[in-house]
Amino acid sequence: MTWRVIARSEAGTSHIKRSLPCDDDCLFAQYRLPCGDELLAVVVADGAGSAEHGGEGAQVAIAAVAAALQSRLGESEIMLDAGLAEILVTAAHDGIASKATSHNLRPRDFACTLLGVLAAPTLGTMAFQIGDGGIVLDVGSGLELAVVPMVGEYANMTHFVTQDNFREVLAVRTFDPLATKIAAFTDGLQRIALDLATDVPHEPFFRPFFKALEDARSENEEVLLDQLSLALGRFLQGPLVNERTDDDKTLAIAVWLGDVDPATASDELGNSDARA
Repeated sequence: MTWRVIARSEAGTSHIKRSLPCDDDCLFAQYRLPCGDELLAVVVADGAGSAEHGGEGAQVAIAAVAAALQSRLGESEIMLDAGLAEILVTAAHDGIASKATSHNLRPRDFACTLLGVLAAPTLGTMAFQIGDGGIVLDVGSGLELAVVPMVGEYANMTHFVTQDNFREVLAVRTFDPLATKIAAFTDGLQRIALDLATDVPHEPFFRPFFKALEDARSENEEVLLDQLSLALGRFLQGPLVNERTDDDKTLAIAVWLGDVDPATASDELGNSDARA
């Protein structure tokens, strides 16, 4: 095992009050490369609140990215670069466009944000983003925000993968080193996880998650990950979060373990500091 990763999507209180589902979706997967490395993929999508089928758009986008990445990995070589990012977001854009056409609707009826990170030891790290939400990485110099969350023309607006100019608004950052700590989240957590005045990660928010994944030990990794995932879900539905946001929220957390042995279930997940 080289990566340990958990993720949860939870409905916001505004959706719960109206008996609406969570409009976020998330992909996290590990792929064995021909060279023997494990590639980690973490991708998050958030359906626009202004789009009638935004949640469905997020699901279509995630499924399209997963299929495009799997297809690309079947080729002999892969580079974590802007070219690959464009392939993935184009797959999401086209998948939603096809879905909209089949239902006699417009792509913007399925509008969603899309952001993700790919990382492998010999390939480095690549982050890509259209819209708000955030990707926080540690590539050797402490936690940093990969891409500043995007704002649209007006307040409380952002960009979506369904836009005609999605390629122009796509932001991509590549890093030669491997990111050993990764967090990706939708905009429901922005005010909690980031200092929005400086675009700097709020480290006390993230530290307990990374520590829990690094320190946890169990003879059964699958059971351990289930326990950690449930703890993450309880946190996202707890008062520290829900008192600060009524939006849907998704959080994916990953750590690189390398040759470290699987680690005691930790209670650190419940200790995350949600203060901005």
